[in-house]
Amino acid sequence: MAGAAHGHRERMVYETAQQLRRAGVTATGLRQVVAGAEAPRGSLQHYFPGGKDQLVAEALDWSGAWAADRVRLHVAAMRRPSPSRLFTAVVDDWSADLSVRDFERGCPVAGAVVDCADTNETVRHAAATALDTWRRPITEALVDMGRSRRRAESLSTLMLCALEGALVLARASHDTAPLRLVARELAPVLDA
Repeated sequence: MAGAAHGHRERMVYETAQQLRRAGVTATGLRQVVAGAEAPRGSLQHYFPGGKDQLVAEALDWSGAWAADRVRLHVAAMRRPSPSRLFTAVVDDWSADLSVRDFERGCPVAGAVVDCADTNETVRHAAATALDTWRRPITEALVDMGRSRRRAESLSTLMLCALEGALVLARASHDTAPLRLVARELAPVLDA
């Protein structure tokens, strides 16, 4: 039974992240989350006594950790690591995801920030933490590739800024061209 309970909780966090990707915090309905996670109706209050804010914060935390793990996988898979190759791998991941899902889901962190970071300190803090969690392995990879710590921090921030902006443009136009553009145009800057 403990395995099933853990499964319900994890599925609710995952389902919340997916809802954030689609529509942001405000449009993420708790009933939708419970139904999508195939969890018992009372499980939300049981697992998330802090309510929607706690659930959203945990979904953002999960999202940051997932993105950081993807970065580590890309770095491990590269035969000749370079900043531009890492960025291209991340961009390719997002391009494939957008294409497969018909551009319906973007970044859950961006969705949360745009929706309510100015009105909800819990969500704002969780989003900032998630982005930092995502940025950290990029920074470490860039240091391992020979960049100074200061330069690596600047480049990892630049990469996330360009990626998030390109994701918004790609979703709006239903075209991955903005993602390909930022990967191509930033390559010389990243590898300089």
